[in-house]
Amino acid sequence: MLNFLQWLESTPWSIALLESLYVWPLLESTHVLSLGLFVGTTVMMDLRLLGVSFRSVPTSAFTHRLLPWTRAGFAVMAVTGLLLFYSSPTRYYFNIFFRIKVLLLILAGLNVWLFHSRIHRLVSKWDLDPVPPRAARFAAGVSIVAWAGVVVAGRMVAYNWFDCDLQPQPALINWAADCVVPEP
Repeated sequence: MLNFLQWLESTPWSIALLESLYVWPLLESTHVLSLGLFVGTTVMMDLRLLGVSFRSVPTSAFTHRLLPWTRAGFAVMAVTGLLLFYSSPTRYYFNIFFRIKVLLLILAGLNVWLFHSRIHRLVSKWDLDPVPPRAARFAAGVSIVAWAGVVVAGRMVAYNWFDCDLQPQPALINWAADCVVPEP
């Protein structure tokens, strides 16, 4: 995997993207703005599913109106995120916060899949309930925690507190980030 990422990082497009005076900052800004759109609409839906807000609005109507915006935000966020990763894949590969972010993205993705494939299919039974069933509330809680974690971990990626070239680091950090530490 590391060999592939090193090769990817040495491609002309990756180098040009990282060294770009305007494109990289524009990508990063677009990534953050689309993250705001995605997380904002997601949290609104999650608050409805928790029964905390928008209780008088049917769940299906709420998701029907917000889901297109959520999907658009996610699509732009995913494309810009992949391009940002492409600009320095080995730096991200060794970054502990990036690894945490990826794990949380997987958790959030599984939660979305589980919700839409199972729980939301039965929405007609609880659509008008001010407080949805426990499974929907649980999925909403997992969603809020996972996406908040993705945002925090993503923000922490920018800091090099635990970069492999900053040694000594705790053994757990070196293991989790896959750092190769020379013997003393």
